[in-house]
Amino acid sequence: MAPETIELLLAFALGFSVAGMVSTGYQLVTRRPASFRLLRRGPAPATFAAVPMLAFAAPFIIMRDTLRRRRGRQSIEAVLLPTIAASFWSMMSGTLVVMAMQALERLVA
Repeated sequence: MAPETIELLLAFALGFSVAGMVSTGYQLVTRRPASFRLLRRGPAPATFAAVPMLAFAAPFIIMRDTLRRRRGRQSIEAVLLPTIAASFWSMMSGTLVVMAMQALERLVA
């Protein structure tokens, strides 16, 4: 396997891991699951504060909601499209986390 492929797979896994940690941390603090409904409150400081959290927790939220809906009979497209979206989002947020860790390493060294 090419090194770039391994790097993308690790970014993908790291993105899902960070998404799960952020979402679970939010649920631990607020005692309710993270949801995109946090953006429906309109222009308020809490809404703006929720945007970075949702940017990293989104893959977990998308997959959780997809699996909850999966209990009923659905077409393969209704499961495949959110899974693809969550996967790409996870890979991009994982890449961002890797880049941030590399920048932090350069600052410390």
